[in-house]
Amino acid sequence: MTQENIEVMINDKNIIIPKHIAVVCDGSGRWGKSKGLPRSAGHKAGAESVEDVITNCANLGVGTLTLYVFSTENWNRSVQEVNFLIQLFIEFFIKLRKAAEDKIRVKHIGLKENIPHDLIKEIVNTENLTQNNKKMVLNIALNYGGRSEIINAVKRIVKDVSSGKINEDEIDEKLISSYMFKVGQPDVDLIIRTSGENRISNFTLWQAANTKIWITDDYWPDFKFKHLEEAIRFYNKK
Repeated sequence: MTQENIEVMINDKNIIIPKHIAVVCDGSGRWGKSKGLPRSAGHKAGAESVEDVITNCANLGVGTLTLYVFSTENWNRSVQEVNFLIQLFIEFFIKLRKAAEDKIRVKHIGLKENIPHDLIKEIVNTENLTQNNKKMVLNIALNYGGRSEIINAVKRIVKDVSSGKINEDEIDEKLISSYMFKVGQPDVDLIIRTSGENRISNFTLWQAANTKIWITDDYWPDFKFKHLEEAIRFYNKK
């Protein structure tokens, strides 16, 4: 997929919009605890921020948005918290189908292993319903890890070399990229990280070779348009 840079006017200044923004949606549980609420309340509030950032990025002309919502390590959380998140994701994908219309193409990136059947069903239904949408690609990184993505790609390449489908001399960056979850999508231009953590957390390791990283101390449920605007301004700095 070829995407062109879009320039928009924000506060009387021309700003180049990144073609691909990736967000580590971090700190929802801690947001809840900081307010004397259960972690589940933070996750529910974080879901509202997810909806807001999707709308704002689509309106600004972002071509691809990747949201890191559940890592392969998150299965280590309590059973109660994981079950709550799974139900929240089910509701989220159902809502996405109703809101997507003919605008946003939704793709799940990550491993299907361990994901409950009910959630898989909603993911597949959403991907199928939105597959021809053109305004923005929305990647939901769920049961995702950058290392697991690379391992998965290596295994598939080895299999195709063994079967004669490809020759080992053909292996280069372009071919490896074609075996990643985000096939045909541009590399990440800007990573946004909430909650003040200065870590990439196993996120888009292959696609972030030349990525700018913007970090805010605010937890994910407090992420607003002003944060997105500030991150994009940071991206525009030389």
